[in-house]
Formats: sequence, C-alpha cells, structure tokens
Amino acid sequence: MSSGTSVYQAVASAGDRVRSLSDQDLPAMVAIERASYRRPWAESIFRDCFRPDYQLWGVESDGGLRGYAVVACLFDEAHLLNLCLHPEDRRRGMGRCLLRHAVTAAFDAGMARMILEVRRSNIGAQHLYESEGFLRIGERPGYYPDVPEREDAVVLSLEAPGSRDRR
Repeated sequence: MSSGTSVYQAVASAGDRVRSLSDQDLPAMVAIERASYRRPWAESIFRDCFRPDYQLWGVESDGGLRGYAVVACLFDEAHLLNLCLHPEDRRRGMGRCLLRHAVTAAFDAGMARMILEVRRSNIGAQHLYESEGFLRIGERPGYYPDVPEREDAVVLSLEAPGSRDRR
C-alpha cells in the first residue's frame, strides 16, 4: 500500500475527498451512524474519540460528509473501530477509498498492523477487507450486542509492509 491520493482517486468519483474530522463533524457522523445501525454509537462515544491517540477520517462528496472511519492507535497497533458510509453511498468505492486512507495514515504514523472486528453476518464488509489484504486471525463470540441475541465478530488483521522487519 502506498501513500498518496492517487490510490484513492482510482476507487472514488472525482468529487469525493478524504479529510480529517473535527468535533464540528459530530452531527453528520451521528446522523450517518443512526441511518446505518440498529444499535448506533452514542454521540458521547464519538466525542470521546477526538483525542491525540485516535485518527478520524471522513469522505466527502458534493460538499457533505458521506462516511467516516475511527481508528485508535496504541503502541504499534491501529484498531479500526468504526468505518461507516451512509446507506445511499455504499458500493460506490467510497468505503474502499476511506479504508485505504485510514490504513495508509496509520502505517505512515508508524503502526505495524491494523486490526478490526466485523459482524459475522456482514459478508460484504468481510469481502472488502479481505480484498485489501486483511487476514482472518480469530473470532470474538458475542461481541456485538443485538436483539434477541449477541452476534459474533470476525477479527481481521493487516500487517504494515516491512513491519516484521521492525520487530
């Protein structure tokens, strides 16, 4: 994976752009989250993510926020906590664009790997992550709260190029 915007333009339309997010983006982030999930994150959770050890990225199209990624960085590991696109914008390349940007930014910041959890039932997201080089490394039983039962998560990981050489 190389840094630079050319890789992002190849998968997103010319009007899309990725940018860092600020707390001014909270209302749009919460609206996208609520339109996407039965059990959305609360605004307070998003607010807590605006701190130095987190990276928050958004994809804009036609001047409005259409999706976001939240990444926590600890020691040498980036944890993709949330990647979400507005339902109207899925399957247009924006998710791949945002994922590539988040991965590149984390690796450029010195992270050796990125990990994430994805619902076992979210086959489309699993295919996206695996097509970008993520490998399955485990499961987290009952990870996602749901009604009437909890849902398992599949855990995926992507090693930074040359990260094994750094150890």
